[in-house]
Amino acid sequence: MEEVILKTEGIVKSYNGYRVLDDLSMTINRGDIYGFVGENGSGKTTVIRVVTGLIKYEAGSYQLFGIDAKDPNILEARQKVSAIVESPSIYTNMNARDNLRMQSMILGIQDEGRIQWALDIVGLRDLYESNKHAGNFSLGMRQRLGIAMALLSQAEFLILDEPLNGLDPEGIVEVRNLILKLNKEFGITFLISSHILTELSLVATKYGIISKGHLIKEVTEEELKNQCEKHIKIETTDKEAIYNALLTLVDKENIKEFNNGYIIPGDIEYSSVLSHLQGLPITAINTETTSIEDYYLRIIKGGRNNA
Repeated sequence: MEEVILKTEGIVKSYNGYRVLDDLSMTINRGDIYGFVGENGSGKTTVIRVVTGLIKYEAGSYQLFGIDAKDPNILEARQKVSAIVESPSIYTNMNARDNLRMQSMILGIQDEGRIQWALDIVGLRDLYESNKHAGNFSLGMRQRLGIAMALLSQAEFLILDEPLNGLDPEGIVEVRNLILKLNKEFGITFLISSHILTELSLVATKYGIISKGHLIKEVTEEELKNQCEKHIKIETTDKEAIYNALLTLVDKENIKEFNNGYIIPGDIEYSSVLSHLQGLPITAINTETTSIEDYYLRIIKGGRNNA
């Protein structure tokens, strides 16, 4: 059975009578890289502020490492969590080493070796001896320095709020590779919020799609991949005849119905499909690929309509 790192149930949070979070429930298991996806203002940062204890909520509940938020032992659970909310808390007039020393003092850590280790892990080893102020770092370097500061506490669960926002292509690749490294080599579980699904799709193993305070859907990496694979779309005026013909070509679980016809996997030879459907009333047949953005927009639209 998978260990649950974070579970929220029916969380409600309002500002000035407006519900920013409305009955929000989500589950993150150990080892997940959980991509928290939603448009700006959807409630992503508010969720992060709630689960890190930065703000209070009105209804619902959540657990960290199996400990309820109202249990006094939640402080012990939070020691296993590090979060970078909106932007890293970096002293721009200090170099990388002194930033980490300051963070170590706040955490009560007296281990210079751990500072060197953290810089090494995030690919900033050369900055240990450098006097260059963090204010002169690139955004990507600042983001990695922020992650190094988060690693000082040996966190098991790392929360990153829009970590790719504003980064140049090189910075995005560096942060992305660092996330994968920390997950695979050190077993760190991640919650990463973003409005850029295409970037998240390169690292995430599970997704939570949020819009206007509602968690519309949770989907695994495999489920998202299946939704976005190439497929053949067949439209017809006689669905029964087409369905029976398709059963001679593919298993029934691979035939998906829509209003005017059926969709089958795109790895089937197009010519073979035409041959099996020869003489039947086909109004259109096309090979299509659903993009990640198309899938996201369809889910968001459907969630709003059902809200």
